[in-house]
Amino acid sequence: MNKIPNTVAIIMDGNGRWAQQQGLPRTAGHKQGAETIRIVALEANRIGIKKLILYAFSTENWKRPEEEKNYLFKLPGIFFAKYIKELQENNIRVTYAGELERFPQATQTVINKAVAQTADNTGLELCLAINYGARRELILAMRRYAQDVQSGRRGNTIEEADVSNYLMVPEEIDLMIRTSGEFRISNFLLWQIAYAELIFTPVAWPAFDEQALHDCLDEYAHRDRRYGGLTK
Repeated sequence: MNKIPNTVAIIMDGNGRWAQQQGLPRTAGHKQGAETIRIVALEANRIGIKKLILYAFSTENWKRPEEEKNYLFKLPGIFFAKYIKELQENNIRVTYAGELERFPQATQTVINKAVAQTADNTGLELCLAINYGARRELILAMRRYAQDVQSGRRGNTIEEADVSNYLMVPEEIDLMIRTSGEFRISNFLLWQIAYAELIFTPVAWPAFDEQALHDCLDEYAHRDRRYGGLTK
């Protein structure tokens, strides 16, 4: 591959449906999905992707059953206890985007510890979108901008680059992937995907592996990204 995207975002969909197809509880799908995070992050780091943003828990996921939410709250602790050493050894830096403060304190502590432990790493940035919603992100950005204008820290003029600086994820997305055959964006990175290439794969997230990632990257490499212009 000679056309690797810098920033890749993935909507990790299909954990529950995958589990039900296997005759397993939905939590088993989430557990296997966490294993997929490791697989995909290591491969993305190996091939030179700079930032991988994974939709781990949306602002709408609070509607899920309590048992499922409680398991999702525990999953970062299980994941990092098992794999933080491997992430460190592979120079992967962990970050997050979203309002983490609404999560249980134990979950916050685990994630903040992983962020601190990997802060000096210079390889792939593995960004977990946790309690994240794009509309909420834009509302919070507008509030911060208004506060800065009101306090005199900046004038009441704004350009596209200024908007990006107020967002939880400032980078533009090159490639967005959604797994499990759904064709929706689901309130994920709405500003940042203005010129992203979108790929919808039928593969459920727990079954998504290195080959599935390469299949998406191969399709991306054959896209003609014109940004509203003409092909030269």
